[in-house]
Amino acid sequence: MNLSLPSRLTVDEFLAWAVNQPNEAGKLELLDGVVIVQQSRQWGHHKVKAAVFLALIDAIKTAGVPFYAATDGPTVRIDSRTAFEPDALIAPLPEPEPTSLEVPNPVIVVEVLSPSTAQRDATTKLKRYFEVPSVEHYPILDWQDRAVTHHKRGASGTIETEVLSEGVLKLDPPGIEIPLASLFGPAPTTAG
Repeated sequence: MNLSLPSRLTVDEFLAWAVNQPNEAGKLELLDGVVIVQQSRQWGHHKVKAAVFLALIDAIKTAGVPFYAATDGPTVRIDSRTAFEPDALIAPLPEPEPTSLEVPNPVIVVEVLSPSTAQRDATTKLKRYFEVPSVEHYPILDWQDRAVTHHKRGASGTIETEVLSEGVLKLDPPGIEIPLASLFGPAPTTAG
């Protein structure tokens, strides 16, 4: 498929353009006014994205906090020329209008690594997501190594990082806990 990419867009221009692109165009983001097309993902990536979304919904329900979860689709505006589409997010209620393309106040943004985005997820997005005042947590899931790199906003505004390969991911605010096993599902078995 040929996709003609505009350049030097604002987020408002990008959203108006992106909503009219065919689904086959893939995941579209905007970085400093430049449209970025994400490559197709491997099955393992999609499977973990689904598990993350379900785990977030379950954690919200268990904790009884007034938040909602979203899977990829809604855009997070970083500034006037940059907007990302995380693989999942959590934001406080109320939800945006049904026709909204954005979530203006995410507290948690989640990315699941893939070979085409790993570098950007761990560097550019790490820095830029924390420019959004509401963002408190940025977990990056490595589905191949079954590990979570959890970045969180520290008390003095610094970014604190921990790497987890077992146990529970604690996200406060909003006060939820997610067992890592629920993010990745059962460990794969090999045929003997």
